[in-house]
Amino acid sequence: MQTGLESMPRTKRYGVIVAAAILIGCSSVPLNTFVKDTDVAVKPGTILSAATGKPIGFDQLINELKGVRVVYIGESHTDRSHHRTQLDIIKALFEAANEISIGMEMFDFTYQPVLDRWSSGELEEAAFLEKVHWYANWRYPFSLYREILEFVRDNRIPLVGLNIPFHIPPKVRIGGLANLGDADARHLPSEIDTSDSAHRAYVEPVFKQHAFHSSANFDYFYEAQCLWEETMAESIASSMPSGIMVVLAGNGHIVHKFGIPQRAFRRTSLPYRTVYLASAGKDIELAFGDYIWVTPAPENAGRMGH
Repeated sequence: MQTGLESMPRTKRYGVIVAAAILIGCSSVPLNTFVKDTDVAVKPGTILSAATGKPIGFDQLINELKGVRVVYIGESHTDRSHHRTQLDIIKALFEAANEISIGMEMFDFTYQPVLDRWSSGELEEAAFLEKVHWYANWRYPFSLYREILEFVRDNRIPLVGLNIPFHIPPKVRIGGLANLGDADARHLPSEIDTSDSAHRAYVEPVFKQHAFHSSANFDYFYEAQCLWEETMAESIASSMPSGIMVVLAGNGHIVHKFGIPQRAFRRTSLPYRTVYLASAGKDIELAFGDYIWVTPAPENAGRMGH
């Protein structure tokens, strides 16, 4: 499937630089996004189409998204503006298409019975957090996701856990897939493709940013990354409803589409689009997604635990 960007020559894939605010005295210059090779400056709240490199309106975005089967919306996990944007898109798609489900990286698939109870309105928040072991697994403040999950519960929207049990990827990072015990190996997806050279080249600088990289095995680290993404792709494929599935995952899992999106498409052949949420102050490219939504400078919240 071509989504517009794939058919553009690489030299035409405009880069985007999101400029940070410049404070002058007690006032500030509004954050602008500068599109390479043009003199156009756009502000946070702007949605750029990768197919054209030009801004589009929210209504046009929703009209285009409602025509596909899977919509991936990225995030920086601690950025509150990203979660508000995700909710805006979810609400609009729910109104436009009515039949939607929400797939989330934040839950592993073994918690599906609990997620079903949440979607049916059976659980209060405190019980839900205990039963999904939120602060043992995901650990980011629940307040970041509360409004999204309340909308899911209040509207009885199916909620799908996409991830592999959280204790497994660290074992793969240290010992590789081949050394997993049977109890963990039974959770592996049917296929784990580690042959994508472009994806590997993207992951390697991430690996080098970790303090442990000098004494660690990059092949194992890359296996763990692919394990995450193949598992979520398989969860999407096995849980596809008749309507639209909205997938919420970190930007790193949807960038360039070689994380989750292409792996899910390999299994389903269903049309999809990606919405990359770009915080002001970050350097980005239109090639990151089908749409780039520029959000305000990050509003961060910490992570619990270690």
